[in-house]
Amino acid sequence: MKRQDEDVQVALIRGVNVGGHRAVAMSDLRDLLAELGLKDARSMLQSGNLVFRCGARAGAGLERLLEAEAEKRLGLRSDFLIRSTKEWRQVVARNPFRIEAERDPSHLVVMFLKAPVNAKDVTAVQAQMAGPEKIRGDGREVYIVYPDGIGQSRLTNALLETKLGIRGTGRNWNTVLKIAAMVDE
Repeated sequence: MKRQDEDVQVALIRGVNVGGHRAVAMSDLRDLLAELGLKDARSMLQSGNLVFRCGARAGAGLERLLEAEAEKRLGLRSDFLIRSTKEWRQVVARNPFRIEAERDPSHLVVMFLKAPVNAKDVTAVQAQMAGPEKIRGDGREVYIVYPDGIGQSRLTNALLETKLGIRGTGRNWNTVLKIAAMVDE
């Protein structure tokens, strides 16, 4: 691991700029990070994906800081989910659906969670599903394959959050890989 990797973090913001809800400009988020002393903030897409350097700050403490400051300064009330460069690389490496990722990456979603998922809860969700979706949990991530498309599925983020008892935000595999490229730049 390169020394500079140690302070690179990824922030995923839950539910911004989706269907006109929680609208926020990515430039405002990058400015917020700069005002907080976080460096080299870059964004990808308009859905709340940020990569930045932050020195000693990390994890849940950084999530709470960003949530509080985004609400105070931008009027944005949303969850921030933080992953380090090492954690992001592990998300990519631990993908249990490699064939599906190669075949149709837009139908593979990683749901990033605020806390580790209980394996029994993931198994229970899988058993209750009537559709063709496949789900696997690993740490603070849940990998979901939507073979018929996300829009057609009854397995929504809201349902998963309810069943798992943990808040989170999803990104499709294409986005996960684009963010991986950003953290490696």
